[in-house]
Amino acid sequence: MRVLQICFRVPYPPDDGGAIAMYGITRNLSLKGHEVTVLAVNTPKHFQQVDVLGGIARLIPVFIDTTINRKKALLNLFKPIPYIAERFISDDFEKQLEMLLREEQFDVVHFEGTYVAWYVDSVRKWTNIPVVLRSHNLEHMIWQRLSENEPNVLKRLYFRRMARELKLFERTYYAKFDAIAAITPEDALRIKQMGVSVPCHFIPAGVDLDRFVLRPDIKPLKNTCFILSALEWLPNQEALMWFLENVWPEASAVLPHLELHVAGKGTPDYIKELNIKNVFIHGYVDDASVFIQQYDLMLVPLLSGGGMRLKIVEGMALEKCIFASSVGAEGIDCSDGKNIVICDDAERWVEKIKDYFRNRENYDSVGKNAGLLIQNEYANPIVIDRLINLYKSLAK
Repeated sequence: MRVLQICFRVPYPPDDGGAIAMYGITRNLSLKGHEVTVLAVNTPKHFQQVDVLGGIARLIPVFIDTTINRKKALLNLFKPIPYIAERFISDDFEKQLEMLLREEQFDVVHFEGTYVAWYVDSVRKWTNIPVVLRSHNLEHMIWQRLSENEPNVLKRLYFRRMARELKLFERTYYAKFDAIAAITPEDALRIKQMGVSVPCHFIPAGVDLDRFVLRPDIKPLKNTCFILSALEWLPNQEALMWFLENVWPEASAVLPHLELHVAGKGTPDYIKELNIKNVFIHGYVDDASVFIQQYDLMLVPLLSGGGMRLKIVEGMALEKCIFASSVGAEGIDCSDGKNIVICDDAERWVEKIKDYFRNRENYDSVGKNAGLLIQNEYANPIVIDRLINLYKSLAK
């Protein structure tokens, strides 16, 4: 099949959740013998050269300055499209899309996420081929959850307003697709509950197992735990600071030799400058697989956010025992105590961390079961077959 994949950023390098999910689709469609053209917003934050995808796919990047602009944000108060989505609307991008659809033949147009969903109207102008939306998460849910945890009154009101606007935007534009591939069953249900009648299929994000291979030469350091997440994303910052304020003081007091290692792209200065005993801020790491294997217990204390945490899937592929909040584990077919450990309040976090490092052998099966789960359900070839079957059903 010939697939036109429309991305809200260039899906490379695969070093955060969004890029990993998009790159996994691009790469594995190509490995299955399909021809992929990637039309991507080339943002200042994630700017890439045209050849970064190599022989995997043809990349057509279109520069759009998505940088937050206070004046534009203020003027947006009088517009129907929320500012966070409006930043991705561009005449140049629309013209490039039109040229592709007029001059070339595709079997399906695959949209990646809410922020490029606006262009579905443009596709409908020039072709009647199937259009599929890959819903990475419901953006309005992220802002709604942020508002519920925000102590600052003004910020809380702003987050609520953004959530309302995004929900209306998503309800309107999701309804214009032929099918939706939701990344979690929870999101598939929420999309239906919003009143969107388009067929909505649950197709999880997968992991490239050849990129996450256990290395016998890497032994995890004893008495270590770690957090690995894109720290440019507000929910991940919120999660880290909550953990440091509510869990770490007591856990480290009981386990004085315990170390916490924190890594992630886009680490803001205020986190880099933290001066907390036995807390080490690594910033961006080149190889997530190596970092995960260097340390012992993986922590995902997410409070907000939506969609699916691909870093959990990668950690599971490496047979890590993972402690996560219910929000963090959302969308993954895991069971508390079997292949993950769920912790939601500070007291349980402290209790389980103490028990882990005092009775380490009791948790070995959790990591082993996690690895089996990924091999059986989340390996990318399995996931991509489900997506291809959806394409083919629409083509008929």
